Amino acid sequence: MTGVVGPAMTAALPPHVRLLLLTDGKRISRVLHVVAELGIADELADGPLAVPELASRTRTHADSLGRVLRVAAAFGIFEEQEDGRYTLTEIGQVLRSDVPGSQRDMVLYNGTEMLWRSYGSLMHTVRTGQPAFEDAYGHGFFEHLEENPEASALFDRAMTGMSRATARMLLEGYDFGRFTRIADVGGGRGFFLSEVLKRHPESHGTLIDRPAVVEEAPKLLGEAGVAERVEVVPGDFFQQLPKGRDAYVLKAVLHDWDDERAAAILGRVREALDDNPDGRLLICEFLVGPANQWDRGKLLDLDMLIRFGGRERDEDQWRALLASAGFELLNDPVPGRWAVLECRPVAVGL
Repeated sequence: MTGVVGPAMTAALPPHVRLLLLTDGKRISRVLHVVAELGIADELADGPLAVPELASRTRTHADSLGRVLRVAAAFGIFEEQEDGRYTLTEIGQVLRSDVPGSQRDMVLYNGTEMLWRSYGSLMHTVRTGQPAFEDAYGHGFFEHLEENPEASALFDRAMTGMSRATARMLLEGYDFGRFTRIADVGGGRGFFLSEVLKRHPESHGTLIDRPAVVEEAPKLLGEAGVAERVEVVPGDFFQQLPKGRDAYVLKAVLHDWDDERAAAILGRVREALDDNPDGRLLICEFLVGPANQWDRGKLLDLDMLIRFGGRERDEDQWRALLASAGFELLNDPVPGRWAVLECRPVAVGL
């Protein structure tokens, strides 16, 4: 029976076996990284293939490749047929590089040295509260990307893929069309803003990010057909923001920062909304779910911790952070998934 190992599949295992299985994550991740790097899923796109054929196509050692594929099949990525050939499963399909929703770049990123090496310094973070990445490499994460173009390109591809998937969820779950003037603060090259504007042709946007980032925005906005409705503003979300917008979006921004610096960013948005009490702050982030339940946000939170000293937050943490910056949460976002937190400024002293 093909499927991913999870609670239902492991319930019958003795407790010590289930515990040891959890320690195998690094082994499983490395197997996935190898099959992703070799493009095995792409090779299987047209149908089942035997190990010798796959080895020939990928220029690998057949016996070694076969043993790696056997592990991947045990976790539901591929299925080994009775004749020894391998075929794609539903999960394996999204490991292909040429399909909508492909996760290949994210799998490659999750298997990179810059991720597992920083996780190797997790104890440093636990003892000191300082980012493990800096302990492992001696410099910050973004400095590392600047010095390593290949790593930077992979990170950008992985984040773009994630952004495309999260954009769909956010746009389907919230009506951004309520606002005619939308500022995307820290919006990168404008992908998310362009998706909002494509769905809502009556709206106009302002894209705000660092000068080196927004330099690349006109091309993307032009290809999306929304360039005429977007004002591109080079800026810094720690500095003064342009006023007069109906909504200010912070998508995947605040989780990079600790509460003190996140509150500083929120303070700049609060200042921009001073003349518009009906304006809204829209925070698009992963909302951590309840205790003792699985959700990916709890692992993403560790990524933020070791990478920048940032954090993913649950609803109570969001409410406390927002209150410290003069905002209140208006909606009831669903925990354990990406969500839009609709916030409004509150009068000082209330």
